[in-house]
Amino acid sequence: MNPSDLPPLPCYLNGEYTTLPNAKISVMDRGFIFGDGVYEVAPVYGGRPFRFAEHMARLDRSLGELRIANPKTREQWLELVQRLVGEYARSIGSRPEAGDQLIYIQVTRGVAMRDHVMIPGLEPTVFAFVNRMSPPAERDRSEGIACVTADDFRWKKAHIKSISLAGAVFARQLSADVGAYETVMFRDGFLSEAAASNVWVVKDGKVLGVPRDNLVLEGIRFGLIETLCREAGIPFELRRISREEVLAADELMLSSATKEVLPITRLDDKAVGNGRPGPIYDRLYAGYQRAKQNS
Repeated sequence: MNPSDLPPLPCYLNGEYTTLPNAKISVMDRGFIFGDGVYEVAPVYGGRPFRFAEHMARLDRSLGELRIANPKTREQWLELVQRLVGEYARSIGSRPEAGDQLIYIQVTRGVAMRDHVMIPGLEPTVFAFVNRMSPPAERDRSEGIACVTADDFRWKKAHIKSISLAGAVFARQLSADVGAYETVMFRDGFLSEAAASNVWVVKDGKVLGVPRDNLVLEGIRFGLIETLCREAGIPFELRRISREEVLAADELMLSSATKEVLPITRLDDKAVGNGRPGPIYDRLYAGYQRAKQNS
């Protein structure tokens, strides 16, 4: 795709509001050269960013890990996002494709001659754009999705929401190659996460998730799933989960900004539980929709 073929979606780049075809960066930007930067993706429902404070807290953590100063305050980030959402709404109007949106935010270390050292004092490159959210198909929610498993071959700083995503791209391609929806990964025999999602295991009515550590990206839905479980009276625990436990689960679910919460009903071409979305998924999905309405 040529830059001129990009859709004219509203975006922000280094202080200027423009559209995607007009946004340009230096070829010496460290995000382009090294993948030296971080990003966030936040859903927008009814014109309101969902759990935006949590997304900004994770952005702070990721930037801190890479020793990049946050170029904006929380208030400035919110103002930026609200302006992009407003411009998107004006450009789309009342057409059906308006729907809900996703905000993508990226911060790189900035522009410098190529050097692996973290060069201090650079002005970060700040980019953001808004796009329509493409939620899972209704059939995927009603029937569940198929996933495959793979070893987690990525680096050990997965808690940083880094733009260096070659490992995640390769992992996701493993499922795409066989027509599956996602790739569930294991490190040393224990569950880590999926290529672009967190994974939840249900056994005997309890929701299990992996620990908040450096081996997984703590999705914003971590805290939300815990809250939804507490509100619904569902037991919830974070701990190491063996591959055998995953394969013997009553239910498996994915969560992410775009998927919200989504049932896995086949894993490596074998049924999960009874092969249908389960009652815990139904309760969590219903709770998720209430949380969106109350945000």
